[in-house]
Amino acid sequence: MPAYVIVDIDITDPVRYEEYKRLAAPTVHAHGGRYLVRGGPVEVLEGDATPHRVVVLEFPSVERAKQWWEAADYRPARAIRQACARTEMLLVAGV
Repeated sequence: MPAYVIVDIDITDPVRYEEYKRLAAPTVHAHGGRYLVRGGPVEVLEGDATPHRVVVLEFPSVERAKQWWEAADYRPARAIRQACARTEMLLVAGV
């Protein structure tokens, strides 16, 4: 069953965030993931959400998504993201 990583990123250092994007993308693909949403306009249809940059990743399974997030090849990129942005990240099992 597929799994989705849903991310809302409030970027505090746009220059450094570009480095994160460059480093993170190959790790997503290496772990079987793909980008479904990578930024773009967001419209709130209901509720009080105030999203920033929304990213949605699809992985073949919850396990593969967790392996990516914990992987040694993603750690350097993750450290950069954590230093240059505030992030809300969810992992959701698909149907």
